[in-house]
Amino acid sequence: MTASILPEDMMELNGISPDLNFTRAKQSSLCLLCRSAKLLCGKPSCPILIKARVFTRIRERIDSPEIVGSSPPSAFVGRFGYPKVSFGPMVPPVEGDTSIYDTPERWMNFTFEKVIEYRSLLIRGNQRLHVQEARDPHGLLEKLQVSMLSSKPVSSELVLNKAPYPVLTVNEEAPPFGPSALLLKYDFQPSSGDRRLERAYYDTDLKAAEAVVRLYEDGLPVSRIQKAFSVGMFGMEKNRKMVPTRWSITAVDSNLSLKLLQDVKGYPTLDQYMVFEYNHLNNRYIVMLIPASYSFEWIEAWFPNTVWNVGGSSPELMGDYEPFRGRTTYAAPGGCYYSVRLATAEYLACRRRQATVLALREIYPGYLIPLGVWTVREAIRAAMNARPVVFDDFEAAFRHVLSRFQIGRAYWVHASTIIKQMLHQRKITDYG
Repeated sequence: MTASILPEDMMELNGISPDLNFTRAKQSSLCLLCRSAKLLCGKPSCPILIKARVFTRIRERIDSPEIVGSSPPSAFVGRFGYPKVSFGPMVPPVEGDTSIYDTPERWMNFTFEKVIEYRSLLIRGNQRLHVQEARDPHGLLEKLQVSMLSSKPVSSELVLNKAPYPVLTVNEEAPPFGPSALLLKYDFQPSSGDRRLERAYYDTDLKAAEAVVRLYEDGLPVSRIQKAFSVGMFGMEKNRKMVPTRWSITAVDSNLSLKLLQDVKGYPTLDQYMVFEYNHLNNRYIVMLIPASYSFEWIEAWFPNTVWNVGGSSPELMGDYEPFRGRTTYAAPGGCYYSVRLATAEYLACRRRQATVLALREIYPGYLIPLGVWTVREAIRAAMNARPVVFDDFEAAFRHVLSRFQIGRAYWVHASTIIKQMLHQRKITDYG
């Protein structure tokens, strides 16, 4: 058998067994010619060898249906079959301080292999339950919620229906995670609770959106808020329900950014053009802040031979835009849009200024697999913490941006609403 690595959507939607190995014929031929020695695919390292090394480590540690270890704490809620979804704890076969296994805010200096290694060891025990089911026959959801209150990793034991088969599940929103199997039993030893989470959890009159904002203002990492939100720990008692992990990540990023922007839109505008840049895991991020009323645009360019542009011959660009009054539809690029909006709103709120925000990303072939929107949120945060390059006019700032990117001017102009506005739309001050 061959250990698999497949997007979550393909596995859940099509019921694909992780025992099967899917390989494109042309890619297989290329790999056969290369055998990792020449890197003919254009990537800086061989994805197949990385996966092989990771799966070897998984096999060495997982040979039983009983998993004993320290949960970060962590949980996952699926979305297929909604409103009856699969959910359960995630526990690595590792004891001690495993908090870093599920804290994306601490991963910025990690290589692909390190992220995949940590995440592949998170084993998920699954049960199915209606997202708002009052009757939880095995008490799993309540146990899960109590474990998520812990301020430290919790000693845990999973009893599964079989030894989990090595597999790494990936999607664009959530970080990858490892094998899963039907959960027969879950026990844990509670540790000291996080007072901030406990207050929100036990306050059954506090609305979920208000709990999210309060925890953020109290300094709880966004990733922890997202996990607690996912397992239904917030909101009015009668309205509490689980939220699929993918949706919870976007919901928290969106709600927090909207709260920050309520204040940002009342601040004075910047008086200069500012360009920020950051490179991370074969992605280049650039944010331009334009001295004008708030609006926001995010565009990502996937190069040929990247995850979502495997057979293309030229870069594929996708983006979306919102004016000062905001948007009412879901953004085309998905969760990344909201994670970038949050990171840039944090910067503006901290400096008590507003600006038009143009955020751009080039994704190169070395970006081996999707690692989740945390990569974008944390990379943009890092960019905004760097020293910006400052300009007095848009054309000079835009030329600088183009000098840092590989894609030419025409691509970005065609894809961007804000760039077209800046190049072609006259302002009232032009008539002074």
